[in-house]
Amino acid sequence: MASDNSTWGAPRIRAELHLLGHDLAESTVARYMPERRKPPSQRWRTFLNNHAGCLASIDIFTVPTATFSVLYGFVVLCHHRRRVVHCNVTRHPTAAWVSQQLREAFPFAQAPRYLIRDRDGAYGDEVRQCLRDLGIQEVLTAPRSPWQNPYVERQVGTLRRELLDRVIVLGERHLFRLLRSYLDYYHRARCHQSLDGNAPESRDVEGPEPMVGGLHHRYRRAA
Repeated sequence: MASDNSTWGAPRIRAELHLLGHDLAESTVARYMPERRKPPSQRWRTFLNNHAGCLASIDIFTVPTATFSVLYGFVVLCHHRRRVVHCNVTRHPTAAWVSQQLREAFPFAQAPRYLIRDRDGAYGDEVRQCLRDLGIQEVLTAPRSPWQNPYVERQVGTLRRELLDRVIVLGERHLFRLLRSYLDYYHRARCHQSLDGNAPESRDVEGPEPMVGGLHHRYRRAA
């Protein structure tokens, strides 16, 4: 019985035996119970997978320009379909600016239940208050642990490999236009292994259509 029912303890097994006509003490049953390992605690990856439908992540990344200044990009990623629901660019990422981006990302009661973020100094008390006002529970990653926020970290890595490492950014407006153009390709055409080889906005197989100024293509089926 113990082997066939891993969740049963000695009291439950003793009761079943009693109903089968075997009157044993609970201590006797406990003595012959096999040793069981405690079930492992839920891993961080399990939490991310179980709550993908109500999780979002944010991140700030740096982009050097042709004039050797530094711009800051900001992205908000919803985990379920790997959609970037908001992006913007600034020279000075303050807490007030980040709060405004969050309000624009989740209008009209569209906010997720949880939002994962790191401990960047731009996320101050004003950002925490904004999340509370939106009804979002923030989940802080441990210091220097980007693996705890893997989806948005991979998203930023994808932006660097497929766009930012291939162009020279001239300024704030130029970077914003590049990001918007790339994200249009990313959502409508780019294949994702985690989405069974489809795009965040599901599409059928079709034949080539240049996107992002010819850096990438969308393929369409020939008539």
